[in-house]
Amino acid sequence: MAKKKTAAKKRESLRILIVEARYYDNFADALLSGARRVLDEAGAQHDTITVPGALEVPAAIAMALDASVKKRAPYDGVVALGCVIQGETYHFDIVSNESARGLMDLALQRQIPLGNGILTVDNEAQAKDRLGGAHGHKGEEAARAALALVRLKRDLAQR
Repeated sequence: MAKKKTAAKKRESLRILIVEARYYDNFADALLSGARRVLDEAGAQHDTITVPGALEVPAAIAMALDASVKKRAPYDGVVALGCVIQGETYHFDIVSNESARGLMDLALQRQIPLGNGILTVDNEAQAKDRLGGAHGHKGEEAARAALALVRLKRDLAQR
């Protein structure tokens, strides 16, 4: 009987929000698939919200967090997904820096465990290398980071 309680404790209910930017559909599919795979393996319930691009991700997270609290079903953590590829203009710097700043602001101000899986790369080959290639799978890594921070937050709350 004690084993069942321990197993149930390990599989504690988790609600994770995934917000994905769909600007590059092929990369978005891979990021989302990897994140969902990790969350499913952890037994976490997850909801997905889709936005057009990386700049919209922080705002969508903030709106969803507020709505979830109002519904009395808050999220335990967030996974942000997207891809920003260097172009010929300064726009890349704005999008990559401001989306990262927005995510960091949310994580700190709201103390929400957040895994940042927004790729910022020079070209499509670098993006592919980060989606199961030479540099791991950033969708999976973002989900693992969010889960690790959820565990840390819960551990700290119990001390």
